[in-house]
Amino acid sequence: MTAPSTGMRRESNFGPRAHRRTGVALIALIALPLLGGCSLLGGQRTPATIYAPDPRVAPDPAWPAVDWQLEIASPDAARMLDSQRIAVRPTPGQLEVYKGASWATSPSNQVQTAVLRALEDSNKIAAVARKGSGLAADYTLLMELRRYDADYAGHAVPAATIEVNAKLLRSPDQAIIASRTFLQAVPATATDTASVARAFDTALTTIAHDVAGWTLLSGQQAHSTPARP
Repeated sequence: MTAPSTGMRRESNFGPRAHRRTGVALIALIALPLLGGCSLLGGQRTPATIYAPDPRVAPDPAWPAVDWQLEIASPDAARMLDSQRIAVRPTPGQLEVYKGASWATSPSNQVQTAVLRALEDSNKIAAVARKGSGLAADYTLLMELRRYDADYAGHAVPAATIEVNAKLLRSPDQAIIASRTFLQAVPATATDTASVARAFDTALTTIAHDVAGWTLLSGQQAHSTPARP
């Protein structure tokens, strides 16, 4: 595959191919065009394929069972990064998008949902919910989404790259009790959009697993240590 030549947010020539489902739900939309996905010739519209990563996280037996409650805030992310268009870096410093393809939800929503589901399904925590749900939470998980793009980085195939900085906030005094940055770069098996989407599914599953486990361990450590007056 030949990398696009110049320009930020140009339409890439990458295109989705049919594939077998392996953790990524595909919805083919025949008549629904992507915003900004029109052809340069005569206003012709390009049909969109929507990709919906569906990570399933297996809990680690080493994770502690906790009796406190957690709320998860929607991750902060740069506006350009948090688009439903699938971002790709063909060369360093160049950001484009895959033509005729889109995420079902924004990257920040994908990360928040994946971490929430990982904690819910673990049965290791008393209660967990999105921030704003009304839960009387003992802790708040704050996240900043720094990367969510397919990065070629000089290779023949791109790697699905996700970078998240997480902070655990104690609710009563708003003190940050732990902070850590998580990074996953999972190479795709090919250059087509479907293969890239599957790589994102794997990267998101690992990120959700690591953030969930770190949250439980950090919160439990802080919960068993009396807060300073």
